[in-house]
Amino acid sequence: MTRHSRNCTAGPVYSYHERQKDTKISGYGTRSIRLSKDSVRGFDCCCLTLQPCRDPVITLDGYLYDKEAILSALLSQKKEAALKMKAYEKQLKEQQKESSTTAATAEKAKIDAFKATENSITSKTSTFTGRTSIKDDVQAGSSSASSTTAEKNLPSFWVPSLTPAAKPTLIKKPDNKTYCPMSGKPLKIKDLLPIEFTQIVDKDDKRSLICKDARYMCPITHDTLSNSVPAAVLRSSGKVVSMESIEKIVKKDMIDPFTSAKITEKDIIILQRGGTGFSAANEGLQAKLARPVMSIS
Repeated sequence: MTRHSRNCTAGPVYSYHERQKDTKISGYGTRSIRLSKDSVRGFDCCCLTLQPCRDPVITLDGYLYDKEAILSALLSQKKEAALKMKAYEKQLKEQQKESSTTAATAEKAKIDAFKATENSITSKTSTFTGRTSIKDDVQAGSSSASSTTAEKNLPSFWVPSLTPAAKPTLIKKPDNKTYCPMSGKPLKIKDLLPIEFTQIVDKDDKRSLICKDARYMCPITHDTLSNSVPAAVLRSSGKVVSMESIEKIVKKDMIDPFTSAKITEKDIIILQRGGTGFSAANEGLQAKLARPVMSIS
């Protein structure tokens, strides 16, 4: 037995540590890791660029974006939808052309079969009645035509003309709507609401705004806003305030303290924050990487 128990090679049991070590080296098995505070998005950062917003806008679901980033994302969705619509229209034209060609071929086949039947009818005189047996000739002509058709439709993987071909993949009709990258719900440009953060004024701190840990505060209570402080946006004024001030001050009279306008519950948009690194504050802070599983018998 080796010196360290974790690297034991003579043990009869395949330990958990050895399994994790082999899994990491071999590349098998789903790996999971808990995100720390440094790995999550800040409450004032864009959901696309993950950087502090220069011109912040918010959706009705509370997702924060930089205006330039979200407009570029919506424009790219529009361009992609336009390309898909062109491909869909081209597919429709090809289907119409193919259906008209198929109908013309079927009509021509009927005419050829009728002509073949007419040509196969001969005036044979019956020895008993003296009349021509047209019915027998029609049956003979139809049987010969059906045998010829069956020969053409024989399946074969060796003759190039009879080799079955795969059907083309059909393109579904694209949707012209634009969607929110985070929630997946339809999103229009008019649904983006501009908001305003209140900066913390500190004359002694000469650092730039992006280098500061505490950048913004609640304009009502002057509490520092962060991922651990729930915040909301007042739709009428666009101010970002803490939920504590919403519950204790704003909801008493349902009046915006900045514009003195009457508001409703729909005018209070809860800001979607990033995680804090603590399990009691947020959910979904565990990242998983799915990989092939190494089964042990």
